[in-house]
Amino acid sequence: MQVQGENTSSLRVERLSLPASLALAANGRAPFAALGYGTPHELAWMPTVNARVLSEQGAMADVWHVSGGQVASSTTGIARWRSDGHWLLGAIDLDESVEKQDLAELSHRAYRDLFKTLDQAGTPHLLRIWNYLPQINADGGGLERYRQFNLGRQEAFFEAGRAAFEGAPAACALGIHQGALSIRFLAGQTAPVPVENPRQVSAYRYPETYGPRSPTFSRAALAEIGNGEVALFISGTASIVGHETVHHGDVLEQTRETLRNLEAVIAAANGQATASFALSMLDCVVYVRHPGDTDKVRGVLESALGADAPMIRHAVYLEADICRSDLLVEIEAHAVAPGRLRA
Repeated sequence: MQVQGENTSSLRVERLSLPASLALAANGRAPFAALGYGTPHELAWMPTVNARVLSEQGAMADVWHVSGGQVASSTTGIARWRSDGHWLLGAIDLDESVEKQDLAELSHRAYRDLFKTLDQAGTPHLLRIWNYLPQINADGGGLERYRQFNLGRQEAFFEAGRAAFEGAPAACALGIHQGALSIRFLAGQTAPVPVENPRQVSAYRYPETYGPRSPTFSRAALAEIGNGEVALFISGTASIVGHETVHHGDVLEQTRETLRNLEAVIAAANGQATASFALSMLDCVVYVRHPGDTDKVRGVLESALGADAPMIRHAVYLEADICRSDLLVEIEAHAVAPGRLRA
């Protein structure tokens, strides 16, 4: 089902509490789409992240609004999606206990239907992907499950003729403790501009010691979203310098290193747009491996930015395993600022 919309459709996002999010749909017309944290599973317009919320404010959501034409919902294979013809937010959930396939096969199948969705809906360009894998660091029959996931993901990119290296979309991949392989994705009509971190080796250029196929994502992406605004989507960012984990076993230093990497990504992004982004303005999701470390991580962020900074006030904390077993914290984020992409 293809939904025709105006090319002038703009995109807007706001982070809201669950009650405030539900109030938007109280008149019987839900917003374009949302990504929920600790939210009910039965809301078709708000696919959720199946991870324990550690934030004091409880369930939250990133609610996306469009100014374009009529929003319609449809499915493509195992993918569920909503689109106004210009923007699309989709969701895929695959239960391994039911499917009886290994994770490489499941991730390949999921991404194959993801790309079919983009073709069917006429929204060709991925802006951002969120991946959630049960037991991401566990052994998957001789190969770590995250590495299995990377096998299937990259193969689907190749088969679809998609950029798996330079030009790959922004993304994160976290380990949840229960539930299905879950993928959420945002797409539009115009290709985003990828952003890399000068302090790190690009993930798609990692050496083979990290698995037979490299992770398929850029460190961040910039996209014009209408109304003279640019969105910055920052991929999952952790305590990695070059391609190596640093500050093993020290959650405080890992959090500080993560902030340095976020600053480096933001500086690189600011060089590619007239928009000006800053660490303090991010809406972030903070993934913490050990729930008992949450206050420590929050303390580092507050010391760096101040308790009243928008990033601190709006942050969502989730319990999740990071893609490497020696990483204790990861932060992904987005922000919007007036401006345009540089030619």
